[in-house]
Amino acid sequence: MRPYEGLLTAMVTPFRADGRVDEEAAVAIGRHLLASGSDGLVVAGTTGEASTLSDDEHIALVTLIASELGGEAAIVAGAGSNDTRHAIELTERSVAAGAHAVLSVTGYYNRPNLRGIRRHYELVADAAGGVPVVLYNIPSRTAVNLPPDFLAELAQIDGVEGVKQANDAELGPIDGLAILAGNDNVLARVLDFGGAGGICVASHVAGPQMREMFDASPERRAEIDATLQPVYAGLFCTASPAPVKAALRMLGHDVGGLRLPLVECDESEERIVRESLAAAGLLREVPTA
Repeated sequence: MRPYEGLLTAMVTPFRADGRVDEEAAVAIGRHLLASGSDGLVVAGTTGEASTLSDDEHIALVTLIASELGGEAAIVAGAGSNDTRHAIELTERSVAAGAHAVLSVTGYYNRPNLRGIRRHYELVADAAGGVPVVLYNIPSRTAVNLPPDFLAELAQIDGVEGVKQANDAELGPIDGLAILAGNDNVLARVLDFGGAGGICVASHVAGPQMREMFDASPERRAEIDATLQPVYAGLFCTASPAPVKAALRMLGHDVGGLRLPLVECDESEERIVRESLAAAGLLREVPTA
């Protein structure tokens, strides 16, 4: 399996009480995800709060997970930026740190045109030096969409191998690109049309069920997907990754809090998360110390 295929989990970044990255907890959550059915881990992506990590923290985390778990699973490093120079540097450093592929988001905020985006990805792919580049199309966060015909053009760039497609309205096969579900609620659709897999969040708490979806018939896949829809919704009841970190704590995993400007779930949001886990039969009693 290529490093950008299968069930990939966009791993949270655990923090200590003082706000530092908790390296021991990061390895532990990574091991949990692999034991629960993930084929690989996306490190320092959106769910990993990459926007609040310094570059040194970012690369140290990729280095840690690649060294500890890279022999067992695919490690995909988030390496995007709205500054091409910065994206090149993060890509080069992530590859040197041991990443098997890089996830590169479209330039956000500055809203580049398609010529600028094309040149950006040509330089990023060159910086990756043959390590696969997975594009990340998420117009809800970047304010820029990569239409399917343009994605097919980007597929002609050497080294560009896949896309995390988070525009559900344009979800479908694209010549030359491996398609990965960018939103959990469309994973079943991607698998049904022969896509490569998904970069998921709910696999933190529903890994075995989502693993089964890969191996099941379309009919069984649809059944599993229906049971998980409340979880998909609950884990995005407020800004991610606050809900998934709350869910992990409910299930006994130490992942710490968040970095501002993100804040932890309030009582009503925690109730939504708890109820979504219970509705899918995922909530279990956690023994107290």
